[in-house]
Amino acid sequence: MLSDPTILQAMRHHHLFQKLPEEPMRELCSRAHLKKLDNGSTLFHQGDKAERFYYLAEGQVKLHRSFGNGRDKLVEVIKPGQSFAEALLFTGVKVYPVSATALKPSVLVSIEGSTYRRLLEEHPQICLDILATLSVRLHQRLNEIDTLTLANAGQRVIRYLLLEQENGGDVIDFDVPKCLVASRLGIQPETFSRILHRFVDSGLIRIDRRRIHVLDQQALLAYNE
Repeated sequence: MLSDPTILQAMRHHHLFQKLPEEPMRELCSRAHLKKLDNGSTLFHQGDKAERFYYLAEGQVKLHRSFGNGRDKLVEVIKPGQSFAEALLFTGVKVYPVSATALKPSVLVSIEGSTYRRLLEEHPQICLDILATLSVRLHQRLNEIDTLTLANAGQRVIRYLLLEQENGGDVIDFDVPKCLVASRLGIQPETFSRILHRFVDSGLIRIDRRRIHVLDQQALLAYNE
């Protein structure tokens, strides 16, 4: 049973839980539990039976897909306050399409999917708020698909930087290893580093350790290799 008051309070700010009445929320928490992962530990593997979804309270978790040739593709990095695997509640998919691995020591809330879905059926007004949030996330995924379909690696990096800038202003913090960002963009880590330094030499960005400052957004947008 989940009873940590700090985590419960944080969950109440999440779109999946903030509209749930108190009694349904208590029932959900009675069937939820905390799970701790060490750095590098796997929460679930691609193809495992999907019966639960997760809320990340502390740490960092990567979602990634494995391919037959041994390659691993980063799908998303989950940060504290975010949930994952909840979309499976609405699609009918029975197995996880990705693996989940901790990038840092992490604390997660493991939530029973069937209970949450039943609570939604009993309180259908909540579904509209959830649909609105899922629509925003779908739009973000479409932007990522646009980025990956750009043939030029430099343009992929530019689009990534501009999208990150929209989320956080002129400063972009790398809170995940650069090799994972490169994986997400479908390029080699050394190519990613080479492109960033090319942008530095052109006066478009400044790199300060794990932080990138965008110096000229318009010039970056117009940059052509």
